[in-house]
Amino acid sequence: MGSTFMGLETAKRGITAQRAGLYVTSNNVSNANTDGYSRQRVTFKAENPYPVISVYDGKTYGQMGTGVQVGTVERIRDSFLDLQFRDHNNNLSYYSAKSDALSQMEGVMNDLTDEGLNRAFDNLWKSLQVLSETKNADTASARTVVKTSAQALVDQFRLLNSSLTTIQKNLKTELDSTAKNVNTILSQIDEVNKQIAAVEPNGYLPNDLYDTRDALVDQLSSFVDIKVSYNPSGGNALKIAEGTVNIDIIGANGQSAGTILNGITNEKSELQISYDNTTGLVNSLQFGTTTIAADQLQVNGKVKALVEAYGYMSNGTEKGMYPEMLAELDEVAQVFMDTFNDVHKQGYTLNGTSGQDFFDIENNNELNKGLAARIKVSDVILASTDNIAASLNQTQGDGSNATKLANIQDLKLPIGGNTTTIQDYYQNVIAEMGIQGKKNMTLESSSAALVNSANERRMSTSAVSIDEEMTNMIQFQHAYNAAARVVTLQDEILDKVINGMGVVGR
Repeated sequence: MGSTFMGLETAKRGITAQRAGLYVTSNNVSNANTDGYSRQRVTFKAENPYPVISVYDGKTYGQMGTGVQVGTVERIRDSFLDLQFRDHNNNLSYYSAKSDALSQMEGVMNDLTDEGLNRAFDNLWKSLQVLSETKNADTASARTVVKTSAQALVDQFRLLNSSLTTIQKNLKTELDSTAKNVNTILSQIDEVNKQIAAVEPNGYLPNDLYDTRDALVDQLSSFVDIKVSYNPSGGNALKIAEGTVNIDIIGANGQSAGTILNGITNEKSELQISYDNTTGLVNSLQFGTTTIAADQLQVNGKVKALVEAYGYMSNGTEKGMYPEMLAELDEVAQVFMDTFNDVHKQGYTLNGTSGQDFFDIENNNELNKGLAARIKVSDVILASTDNIAASLNQTQGDGSNATKLANIQDLKLPIGGNTTTIQDYYQNVIAEMGIQGKKNMTLESSSAALVNSANERRMSTSAVSIDEEMTNMIQFQHAYNAAARVVTLQDEILDKVINGMGVVGR
């Protein structure tokens, strides 16, 4: 049968195990408010019984337990909930970045103020109507108002173009910065992978490193759509050890477009943005040898949102929120200028000569300078308001051509693939922008709700519950005290055996 000291050793193991439970509980409580921390638990398992089967002689009363031992300290984490959170987080980042870009555009294109493009058009039409009146057709003041109104309209075109272009440049800077963030996160994950690969083969569970890596993967999922897989570390790694991670970038149809981080070979691919040499817009995204055309980004994430906002090339055509808005603004300017010049050249100046172009294009070879950035009042008109062709019959006081110029506001013209007035087309552009902004805000709100829901489910599993930890603390404390009391009992028994037995007759 077992030694008298066997009970002492069993109690000692109980003390050691419960103390480990208190250590883990203390660590959980300390990190209750630590972002990314997953609560940990200690697992216990019974020690091997005595005697072992190989030496059992059948004469004793059977095997007896020899106490408890600490199995592992593992974190509580549900990988399925992580996957759900990252999918929703990817969508949220996409709609959030896109909504932000649309919000900035709306701030520029807001035509509800007195300084908007529509108001500038209205002021020009009104000044022409005043000029068309017989008593005003020859007056310098009425002609000056027309020139001033035309200049204000030109300035408004240029202001809109300049403001949109500035935001577009800022989006490019943000896109480049985001690419650097992606590469930094990949490098950090790779470094954590190496640390985990060095620890796990020794039979340990690097829970804090797991948490660090998961937090980094969460961040990466907001930028690009990724797929995570795991590689066993080998050696004496425990079965529940997670191993190193591989990260694939997701392409069309949810399929892997290539591995951007290999957890076995520690090879990683940095994100590079390829820009078109002529337009400066995005051509493709490159992860090492993996190239994804800009118009083939069929998954979400902040990178895709910035590409769509800044602009990209698709079969030689400029696409994206800001390039398309700039193109629509250019079309408004082009149709307006061509129509206005055609009508103006039908009339006669105050000196009786034929009218010339009222608006002109500034010579500027700067890259991506659209018509809205280069339209100007012609030098002829700027030189003298007498050159405004307000008359149709070369008679004094005739303003009939000014009337025709004012009536351009009601002309149905081919613009944007439709036949409509210039201002109606522009208002439709603004309305469509507002609709898209509202749509993205709704999708952003829905995605945020899904992210919060997924995170709450994840936190219900992984987050530290102070109430639960207090319960565990009391449980371990009582077990520890009980084991300590058993040690005291064993001490008293041994004292009796050693000092109290065999003394009769002395």
